[in-house]
Amino acid sequence: MAILPHRCLLIFSLLYLVILIVPPRSSGNPDPVNPSSEKETAHGELAPAALFGYVEDVETGEPLTGAGIYLPGTTTGASSDPIGYFQIDRLSPGTYTFRISYLNYESVEREITIVHGQEKRLDIKLYPSRYEMDEVTVTSSRNRMEQRNLGRRRISVEESIQTPSVLQDDLFRSIQLLPGVAAASDFSSGLHIRGGGTDQTLIRLDQATVYNPSHFFGFFSTFNSDAISDVDLYKGTYPAEYGGRLGSVIDISNRDGSRESHGGVLSLGMLSSRIMAEGPLNGKGSYLAAFRRSTMEPILHVMQGEVDGVPDQFYFYDLNARVSYDLNGRNRVNASIYSGTDDVQLPFDDQMIFNFRYGNRTFNTTWTHFSGSSLLSRISLTGSQYFNYPFTDMGGTPFDRNNRLSEGKMNAALVWFPNTRYELSAGAEVGRMSYSLVDSFNGIATLDTEIRSWNSAFYVQGEWRPVDRVRINSGVRVEHYGTGDYWKLGPRVSTDVFLTPDLRLQAGYGRYYQYLSLVSNPTFSGFDVWVMAGEKVAPSCSDQFAVGLKYEPRAGWEVEVEGYYRTMNDLFEFDPLLGDVAGFEYHELFRTGDGYAYGLEAMVERTKGRLTGYVGYTFGRTWRRFPEYNQGRFFPPRFDRTHDLTTALNYRVSSSWRFSTTFTYQTGQPYTQPVGRSMLSGNPLQNGRLNHMVVDRVNGARMPAYHRLDIAATRRGSFFGIAQAELQIQVINVYSRRNVWFYTFDYNQNPPQKQEMPLLPILPSVTYTIEF
Repeated sequence: MAILPHRCLLIFSLLYLVILIVPPRSSGNPDPVNPSSEKETAHGELAPAALFGYVEDVETGEPLTGAGIYLPGTTTGASSDPIGYFQIDRLSPGTYTFRISYLNYESVEREITIVHGQEKRLDIKLYPSRYEMDEVTVTSSRNRMEQRNLGRRRISVEESIQTPSVLQDDLFRSIQLLPGVAAASDFSSGLHIRGGGTDQTLIRLDQATVYNPSHFFGFFSTFNSDAISDVDLYKGTYPAEYGGRLGSVIDISNRDGSRESHGGVLSLGMLSSRIMAEGPLNGKGSYLAAFRRSTMEPILHVMQGEVDGVPDQFYFYDLNARVSYDLNGRNRVNASIYSGTDDVQLPFDDQMIFNFRYGNRTFNTTWTHFSGSSLLSRISLTGSQYFNYPFTDMGGTPFDRNNRLSEGKMNAALVWFPNTRYELSAGAEVGRMSYSLVDSFNGIATLDTEIRSWNSAFYVQGEWRPVDRVRINSGVRVEHYGTGDYWKLGPRVSTDVFLTPDLRLQAGYGRYYQYLSLVSNPTFSGFDVWVMAGEKVAPSCSDQFAVGLKYEPRAGWEVEVEGYYRTMNDLFEFDPLLGDVAGFEYHELFRTGDGYAYGLEAMVERTKGRLTGYVGYTFGRTWRRFPEYNQGRFFPPRFDRTHDLTTALNYRVSSSWRFSTTFTYQTGQPYTQPVGRSMLSGNPLQNGRLNHMVVDRVNGARMPAYHRLDIAATRRGSFFGIAQAELQIQVINVYSRRNVWFYTFDYNQNPPQKQEMPLLPILPSVTYTIEF
């Protein structure tokens, strides 16, 4: 029965390739930068030349992703990919001046002579910008404009290090400050992007999915800044190479180790400590290994007996490792692993104990092959596993849960550069996903569910520049989900128009599908449970629309405005009204609903000078609806924010001292307000009374507005003349604003009396890091 869809998919893909590849017949003069399109050899064949190579950090050998290589004054050029590779094809023989630039690195120009039919390799090593007291241009304006695609932002590790965060620098904390992104609370590293739940963001580490990116009750994410490279954030309308989520994508890469020398980092902090080592391998590759572990156990031991709720047992750890090796000039192999675990035991009273153990495992192996100057291919094997084993003992009666989600996948991709105005890529992936959820009470299984599904996808996408100031990206992704035999088609399209060299208009649309759902606890990620679509549980679907305007009024200043609208259909989650689920079929455990979100984001950013940073504002609303709940009316979920204002600034006093600050203001979160309680006499099961809570509209009330100011001071210097060192002093929540986390209610009062559960008070932190 699946033969016909496969044939339709093949025919459609071939037609799409023809449409994208074959350019329309041109009238007028040929491209002056690309005259080779009409130059022929003595045999009547085209005689193009090509330039390709790598862009790397001169000091570490680390590949630089997204570096711009182009001819000044034209649109001819390329950007380096995640391993630093670039290529420019269809160049006529001659001498060219190329400019290479990258954020926070010194730009360089190279004069290159290319002869007939030559495929010339050019490896570029860039020097980091040396910050002086006066202005330093960190990149060219055109290159930054090229990188600022609709809904996309590249985030450097340096940004996360400079951003004040709770006890330790953290990638997700810096992402949470961007317009359109919100956190559930101070105790959550989850991301709510453009009105979506935390499960609607695809998080990848070296192409492998990470399902729970949180440590220490959500204080910070699982991503160690010592081990990761730049991060790509797609807030919406993301391209066809990604799939499986309704909303957004965070694509993270473990960084390569230094190819120049052996070295490392040792960092001691109040919450955790880190160690990292890196170095070259046989002159053809590099290695990197990083380990992070909690160091709060001594502090918690002192607090036990003095402070209620202190864990009896607690630790977490992260391990990252990556090896890169060049087999030859056209073949490169990368392999990486990640492992992270949290283990915490909490005493609630003498009769109750909670134990939580959860974490992630990932691995990736990628072979990259350059088949000539215009074709690049990659084959990857990835694996992911999420596990969650909460355990409760209530007066000697145990309750335990086993939730596991595993995925193995093979991915093959091709990138083709037929000429300077076209770029085409296509890929296919096939994988197997395994899911299990087992609940046991007093040794008896009350729920035992297991699903295994073969899944596959195929995508093709292309970029076309019909004229210098217009760029059109289009693609389509076809997905097949085996359990339930669901076939889904997701078209994607976006366009960029340079109205002037410094003013850019953008618009985009995409359709997306999701086959997983996260049953999330708003206060503690240790209770999170992943569930899968299946027979009679259809995958969720979303349509996204976005439009944006990006403007650079002067060198070093950037302005962005983006608006979005998105639908969310067939949302599925556990039905909270079921109670005892024993004996239910899998599809009977869920309720299904829909929703939508819309908003406007604005940001003003300064990118050069002693004072850098941005001010961002978001107006956004998001709504959900489930039949037979809230009388079938739409309601805002807990993470809905109407207004969100953020300021993040860095001031470099000298080469040794840097100060940074962040300020955040957000509309208070919605919650459901209890208004009373009714009691009906005569029920023997309730001591003669039947209690019924009376509540207002679902999430019809709002908590007080959230606002917080954080500051940090960083000093770089020498560690006894043998290594570089950095001392960072932070103060979180400077004026000790007691923002509300959630409310508890005393139901013995009528109406119920509420009590605030506050978030973080003022919190100082000191971290000392040594780089050797």
